[in-house]
This record gives sequence, C-alpha cells and structure tokens, in this order.
Amino acid sequence: MATVEDLLPELVALRRDLHAHPELAFEERRTAGVVAAALRLLGLEVHEGIAGTGVVGTLRNGGSARCVGLRADMDALPIVEQSRLAHASRNAGVHHGCGHDGHTAMLLGAARQLASTRRFDGTVHFIFQPAEEGRGGARVMLEQGLLERFACDAVYALHNWPELPLGHAQTRPGPIMAAADRFDIVLRGRGGHAAQPHRTPDVLLAASQLVVQLNTIVARRVDPADSAVLSVTRIAGGASHNVLPAEAMLTGTVRSFDVTVQDRIEAALRDAAAGVALAHGVAAEVNYTRYYPATVNSDAEARLALDAAAAAGLQASVAPRPAFTSEDFAFLLRERPGAYLWLGQGREVPGDDGERPLHHPCYDFNDDALPYGVRWFCAVAELSLAPRHSQADPT
Repeated sequence: MATVEDLLPELVALRRDLHAHPELAFEERRTAGVVAAALRLLGLEVHEGIAGTGVVGTLRNGGSARCVGLRADMDALPIVEQSRLAHASRNAGVHHGCGHDGHTAMLLGAARQLASTRRFDGTVHFIFQPAEEGRGGARVMLEQGLLERFACDAVYALHNWPELPLGHAQTRPGPIMAAADRFDIVLRGRGGHAAQPHRTPDVLLAASQLVVQLNTIVARRVDPADSAVLSVTRIAGGASHNVLPAEAMLTGTVRSFDVTVQDRIEAALRDAAAGVALAHGVAAEVNYTRYYPATVNSDAEARLALDAAAAAGLQASVAPRPAFTSEDFAFLLRERPGAYLWLGQGREVPGDDGERPLHHPCYDFNDDALPYGVRWFCAVAELSLAPRHSQADPT
C-alpha cells in the first residue's frame, strides 16, 4: 500500500504545475479540469460546474450515514509574480501568491490516500472551491445547493501560514479569522479655482479631516476589550495644481470579530462622513459592504482539528489570538460546525529577504508542507468517521 511519502514526487510536480498556470476567481477552468480528472482516476464520484468552476469529489466507505466535508481553494491573485522560479507563473499578471496551489495539491493527495487506505466509515466530500480571494466562491457554492447536494455533518479547511514554522499547526475555538468589510465614500462639492477657495466647498480638505476622524473610531468608539481594525487605503481627487476638484473619494477596510462591534463601527463611520460633509458644505455618499463574515470555529471541531494535527505528526497548539485577515470558509462555518487550521510552512532557512508573506509577488508555497497537509486532511476524515467499534489509526 502506498504511503504519503510515495505520493510526494507527483504532488510536488502537480503543485508546481498549478503554480505555473494560475487562474483568477471563477476562471479556474484548467485547474478544475486537472482536479476532476485526478478524482475520476481514483474512482470517486465527481461533480463539476458548481459556482461555475467548483468541483466536488465524493468517496464512500462502509455503511455509516455520517459525512464530512474537506475544502481547498483553487484561485490565484491578480499580482505580477516577481520570482525567478522555474515554475513561475506563465499567465501574465496572475500569481499563486497565497498558496492555493498547495491547498489543492494537498486535498488531492488526501483523496488519493483515503481512497487507498479507507480507514473510515461514512462519506467524505472533497470540496474544491473557486474564488476565495474576495469574490465569495464559498457563498456562491452554498447558493447553488452545495450542502443540499453534498450533506456534511462538519466541514474543515486549512491555510498555509508562513509565520508558523514548518511542522507546526494552530487553531482555536471561536473566531480564527476576521470579518472583512469595505467602505467607499464619495464627497461632492462644486469645484472651482484654487485661488478662490472661499467660493468653493473644498472636498479635499473635507476628505483629509474625514481620514483623521475615521482613524479615531476604533480608539474612541469601540470597547478596548474588543478587537477591530479600520484602515483608509485609498484617497483620490483632483487632476490639476490650480483647480479645487468637485469630487474626492476614500476607500478602506474594516476588520472585526463580533457583529455588535461591526454594527457600531459602520454607524460611527456613517456619522463621521455626514458630520464632516455638513461642516464643509459638501455632500457625502457612503457605500459600506460586509463581504466576508468572521471565520468562527465550533469548539468540538477545533479540538478534533488539533487532534488530527497531532496525529499527522505536527506540533499542534491553540492559537493565542485570531488573525485580522479574512477567509470565505466563514460562509460554510455559518452553516455547519467545523474548523479552520493554520498549517506552518516557515522555512528553517528562509533566504536573504526572509520568509515571503502571503500575497507577496515572490511568495511560493513550501512543498515540504505537502505531506503534513495530506496527513491532516486524512486524519480529520478518519477521526470524524472512525468506525464505531474501533479507533481510526493515524495516517
């Protein structure tokens, strides 16, 4: 019987092939084809076209009605890759800068291993999801009947984590990743001559004061015991040195873990925009979008995820705090119990510039993390679906 180590040469080749051919959200046609073909070779039931490019493979064993969902994301980022790797992106302006190529390879490896060992009693659904990077592919899959078609008692996912050393893993009960909101504010005046500011409401001055006020919201309107971040990330307005523009735009993001805090920040942001607009004689239009909810692990499943990490040979520990980054696996966790794990991939010798963070133009998934991810996915399935009369052996 093949071991996980036996699979590694093919998984590394697969991962690097996916890295060389990255695809953006809802455009993962080649990737989905590779996934579907690999699952069919294993004899799994394969369902394509969910949320356009999503793929689900189903593996059944024994007679139990229990079922678990294991999810990997497939999409890349609109980034120009700047690495000099032999497997660097061949698609201009698209880069697997978040390691979804590694996630896909690990879940395919787990499907292959579980199809061979079959040390579980029930059903495993391997969910290959499109469009995690800001486009809500998980939400779209749910809207198209994912959990009605593929019943899951619980759902699990992982993400490579460069900040953690290779061979380590962390998760925690409760929030593990933040809710992500976006705000766009447009301030409108009349515009006029820069030498006659007394005749023209100054939208740039209003925008400048609004930025200052927005940056006081978390410090002065949110309970210090709660955690939140508000960042203004873009200001635009004006095209000439001697013209006061008629319009200025601000864009930014808010991250939080509690809906009450989220509500309070949105209300305070709207109040600030209205107050500054009134004071400067301009109009304010606010568009506030809550595009990803907080990723919240259920208690029992977080414990199982850590047990599975230990069974996979990882040094497993409870994460001391959640991260302010966001993840659309949150939509699945709102519908089913489950857990999201951080899988360490930090290299012992990271190079002259240090370990590349996620979304860096020179980031590359660490292939040495592949066996840990495969074993973790397998252990999750085996612990979740352990035969009632015995304990599952770790993979």
